[in-house]
Amino acid sequence: MNFKSRVVSIIVGGALLAGACAAGADAPAAASAAIPAADAPAAATAPAVATAPDVAAAPDATSPAADGAPATDAAAAPSSESPPTDFKTLDQEVQGLKKDVIDLNKDLFVLEEELLFPANTQVAVYVSMDVGAFFALDSVTVKIDNKQVKNYLYTAREADALLKGGVQQIYLGNLKVGKHELVAFFTGKGPVERDYRRGATINFNKGVGAKYLELKITDKVSKHQPEFAIKDWE
Repeated sequence: MNFKSRVVSIIVGGALLAGACAAGADAPAAASAAIPAADAPAAATAPAVATAPDVAAAPDATSPAADGAPATDAAAAPSSESPPTDFKTLDQEVQGLKKDVIDLNKDLFVLEEELLFPANTQVAVYVSMDVGAFFALDSVTVKIDNKQVKNYLYTAREADALLKGGVQQIYLGNLKVGKHELVAFFTGKGPVERDYRRGATINFNKGVGAKYLELKITDKVSKHQPEFAIKDWE
C-alpha cells in the first residue's frame, strides 16, 4: 500500500470511529428519553390510584347519613321561628291575669269611693268648656264654705280635651246635710291675649244623697267675652 492509500484509510477509519462515538453518546439520551415514555402509563395510572379515595369519598358525602344532617337542620328551622305551644299557653294566661287585675282595680276604686265618700255625704264638682274662642283656661280654684278644697293647673292637652267636649271631675269630697256655698275662680287668657280672672258663686242645699255641681265656661258672643257659671244637678 502506498502512502496515498494509507492516508485515505486513516481518514475513513477516523470518520467511522467518530460516528461510532457519536452513536454511543446519543444512546443514553435515547435511553433516558425512552424511560419516561415507558413509565408514562404508570404515571398516568398513579393519579387514578391517588384519587380513588376521593372518588369513593364523594358517594359518602351524599349518602343518607350525610343527607340526614341538612334535613335535621331544615326541620329544626321552622320550630325555632314559631313559638312552642307551651309559650302560647303561658302568654294567654298572662293576658288573662292582666285583664283580671284591671277588673279588680276598677272594683277596688269603686269600693274605695263608696267607703271614703258615702252617697249620703258625697259632693262632686265637674268642669266643662264650650267653644273657648274668648278664653284659654290655665287654672281653676274651688272653695266650699270659704275653705279652699282644690286648685288645679291645666296643661295644653287637658285644656284642648275640654274644648273637644271633655268633662273633668275636679273635686270629690264629703259634706254634711245643710246649706253650703261654692266659689270657683277661673284664670287664663281672655280676649286679645290679656290675663283674665273671673269668679262664680252658688249657694246650694245638700240633702240626703250625692250632690253634683258643674263649673261651665262658655263664650258670650254678643259681648265677645267668656262667661262662667255653676250649675246644680239636683
